[in-house]
Amino acid sequence: MHADLVIHNIATLYTGNQSHKRGKEMNEIITKQNAFIAIKDGIIVGVGEGDYTDFVSSKTELFNAHPFIAIPGLIDSHTHLVHGGSREHEFSKKIAGVPYLDILNEGGGILSTVQMTRDISFDNLYRKSLNSVYEMMSFGVTTIEAKSGYGLNKDNEIKQLLVAKKLNEETPADIISTYLGAHAYPIEFKHKKLEYIESIMKDMIEIKKLGLAEFIDVFCEDSVFNYKQSKEILAFGKELGFKIKIHADEIVSLGGAELAVSLGASSADHLMAISDADIAVLGASNTVANLLPSTSFYLNKDYAPARKLIEANCIVSLSSDFNPGSSPSENFQLMTQIAANKLRMTPNEILNATTINAAYNLGISDKVGSIELGKKADIVLMDSPNLEYLYYHFGVNHTKHVFKDGTLNYKNRNFI
Repeated sequence: MHADLVIHNIATLYTGNQSHKRGKEMNEIITKQNAFIAIKDGIIVGVGEGDYTDFVSSKTELFNAHPFIAIPGLIDSHTHLVHGGSREHEFSKKIAGVPYLDILNEGGGILSTVQMTRDISFDNLYRKSLNSVYEMMSFGVTTIEAKSGYGLNKDNEIKQLLVAKKLNEETPADIISTYLGAHAYPIEFKHKKLEYIESIMKDMIEIKKLGLAEFIDVFCEDSVFNYKQSKEILAFGKELGFKIKIHADEIVSLGGAELAVSLGASSADHLMAISDADIAVLGASNTVANLLPSTSFYLNKDYAPARKLIEANCIVSLSSDFNPGSSPSENFQLMTQIAANKLRMTPNEILNATTINAAYNLGISDKVGSIELGKKADIVLMDSPNLEYLYYHFGVNHTKHVFKDGTLNYKNRNFI
């Protein structure tokens, strides 16, 4: 088969394979020297070392990747991409050690972003989010999960989801949407929590009809949505046909990870406070442990027990948790470098956690997440001598070129 494009002379190609990696398997990757990738109609049709001439015709474009390394497009499977405003005014409180739940109870935190998201127009919200998408892509991210959760009423939650839909249609990145109406209680429902839960479930029905979200999520946490409430919301959404996720065991251990497994959730996210018993439950399941080390870094909190999770045979993914309050950064590479330093994950584990396992988390590992035949040609060329250097040399952007669906979108550190 003749290819439309052959990326050749790749110093070293690094990729996971299969549908996901768990436990000890996470340290296994495939490497190829002097590698090439042949692409036709945006799909990978050849991967190998050395000679690639069988894929070349007079119409084939050749891209010389020397001296860069190649990895699959990175996948950020937990973000709060679409939101109004920013929260730098809370930064001094965080530095002083004021607990997040105290800030939330004072009307700050999520609730201040809710007001800014309600106040901003659709067009301005889209432009703000668009800038973040391209910032994320510049760090090698090609697929982004985007949650709502800052409208906390039907019209503004739908506004967020419509922005995400437009971003998916109008940018090179794949944007996968999650409805997070159960992110906090809005001020108008502060003393009517049961009524708000009813409104969330009612809104789910319309959001499902509109096809605006693939997943639903709940912030299962002390003083927010307790175990019983989270279960009720998620079970209702599952019956409607949504895939489910859960913010679990972030601040205190409420059994959120166990709840995720019992409901067949795609992932349990955060897990800084997960119990040893729930680690074992996760390890015996296909629910992904999605860890968000940038949040621990920014809040000066404990990190999720990555080594325990991997040793318990869990499927571990890593995400940025990009949001205005606890992880205000689109720098996905910095997150991976924190994972290396603080979670003690190896370079191979990090690569699998941010590619094939992140794809599995989103239910798309048959399409993306590795450089394999038949998958989308989402490929990042990094200005790095080897994989280890990506996580060793921190705080800089190693991305040189980004291909999305076989199209070069980011060349020599500039979008084209």
